[in-house]
Amino acid sequence: MLTYILFVAGFVLLIYGANWLVDGSASLAKKYNIPHIVIGLTIVALGTSSPELVVNLIASFKGAADVAMGNILGSNISNIFLILGVSAVIYPLAVNNDTQWKEVPLAILAAFVIGVLANDTIIDSIPVSMIYRSDGIVLTAFFILFMFYAFSIARKEDVQQSVPVKEHTRWLSVVMIIGGIAALIAGGKWIVDGAVQIASLLGMSEAVISLTIVAVGTSLPELATCVAAAYKKNPGIVIGNIIGSNIFNIFFVLGISAVIRPLPFNVVLNYDIIVGIIASMLLFVFLLFPRRRILERWQGVVLLLCYVLYVVMLLSREGII
Repeated sequence: MLTYILFVAGFVLLIYGANWLVDGSASLAKKYNIPHIVIGLTIVALGTSSPELVVNLIASFKGAADVAMGNILGSNISNIFLILGVSAVIYPLAVNNDTQWKEVPLAILAAFVIGVLANDTIIDSIPVSMIYRSDGIVLTAFFILFMFYAFSIARKEDVQQSVPVKEHTRWLSVVMIIGGIAALIAGGKWIVDGAVQIASLLGMSEAVISLTIVAVGTSLPELATCVAAAYKKNPGIVIGNIIGSNIFNIFFVLGISAVIRPLPFNVVLNYDIIVGIIASMLLFVFLLFPRRRILERWQGVVLLLCYVLYVVMLLSREGII
């Protein structure tokens, strides 16, 4: 019972820890006159991906490679099928030209890149598939290029005024940063430990637990942000945020994880890499037809049905249903 309680508590600590870290860091940055654009594209952007990052780092150090890989792949799949699906059902989602023709294709490229880097047995005909440190460096290089692109877009669109920063005292900001980091570390540890133990107790693989429960849990910040934006009929940022999160997850989170410790790759996860590629490509097609650059409600329903089908197939693969 304690395992399940700590597992759930871990997600609570992750979400609150991320918020404390972002708020404290942004407040401190503003006091030192760091431009809003830098705060938005670094601190805030990293904050939304910090749950995945912390879970992956802890999983990497513990040698739970399936948890690390499953978390990233599952988060990216749930971001498109589940979160965009729910958001589009609430309110049709419009995107700008850059998101459709640059960011979504970049997310597709990211999904392909991880498939190529992870499959050494297929591509290089060697007995073991790994995401090596050199692969992590490649992914991190892609991330740096993406950040240059993001800064150029931000300057062009003058988005720095859209980044709200609540100011706190310096001491409170420092306390929030330290508390946020501590909460992230504790929450991440409980989630990784819980995923491993729950998989053992239920007779399921760590990969499936990570692809579903852990992945959705670490994506809760994105889910809350997107649903709130859709309810307020302010959908312009929803798809861009989700696609940006997917790119962050592969290029930054997985890249850093592999640089710290190479990740063995379970070839069973190739199925999930393929699903991730299909999800990104389906989104690209949906933004072309029938109304260009708009994700309709019926398309949101299709995305949700795709997620249900994906979970059913995962459970079927495990022999549960």
